[in-house]
Amino acid sequence: MIARLANPRQAAAWNGSVGTHWADHQERYDTMLAEVNDALFAAAAIEAGDRVLDVGCGAGATTRIAARLAAPGPALGVDISAPLLKRARASSVDEGTSNAAFEYGDAQLYAFPPAGYDVVISRGGVMFFADHAAAFRNLARALRPGGRLAFICPQPAGPESEESRALGLFARLVDKPDAETVAAHTAMASLSAPARIRAALRDYEEVTVTPVTIHTVWGRDVTDAVDFLLSRSPGGTVRAGQRAELEDALRPYETDLGVRMRAAVWCVTAVRP
Repeated sequence: MIARLANPRQAAAWNGSVGTHWADHQERYDTMLAEVNDALFAAAAIEAGDRVLDVGCGAGATTRIAARLAAPGPALGVDISAPLLKRARASSVDEGTSNAAFEYGDAQLYAFPPAGYDVVISRGGVMFFADHAAAFRNLARALRPGGRLAFICPQPAGPESEESRALGLFARLVDKPDAETVAAHTAMASLSAPARIRAALRDYEEVTVTPVTIHTVWGRDVTDAVDFLLSRSPGGTVRAGQRAELEDALRPYETDLGVRMRAAVWCVTAVRP
């Protein structure tokens, strides 16, 4: 596997512990982010026959949704994570999604066909670029004139948000992140400021940055959610008293639909001139 990479640090993370965890827990992460998909595809407005590019496609859930909406048009997912692309290809075969394909590559540098796509989407993958302006410029070249860009990225995580209050305890009691995890988590906030988003999209027109509130699902119940969160941390075990404290932190968010917490994201759209 040989590809030009603008961000080898992120490539190391997503081909290492971070990407492996997401690949091993594909269904759980897809369930967690289901409401993100709703916001993304409402904004993308994919139509039958569109050619779709999915940037940072991960395990391919969004690429497969795009392929179904665009059929008979094609959907290409691009990512720098080999473990996630392996899952994406396998899931596509299992679902019989024949118009979805997946490529390993850094979308900041990838040689996409000029004007080869009608729609570019991303469920957060654009946060991990080394140079956001350069990357979005490359994606603009990949879009036809009048083509649409739509992506989701997090709003700033304030200390009073549900996720910050509940998950902050895990960071204090459990998390001892390795360098790969730190690299991934740091990048997640790279586009949290609307001014930075607009600056990165200076090659586009009709830029909109819309706040959206979603719910993320962390587990079937508090026991399951704590098991999952511990699996993301080195060691993944705590003393009984600490585990009870962690479960208590999540209990206010336990519902019939699972452990659900509100999260704030930006839904961004733009058009290539």
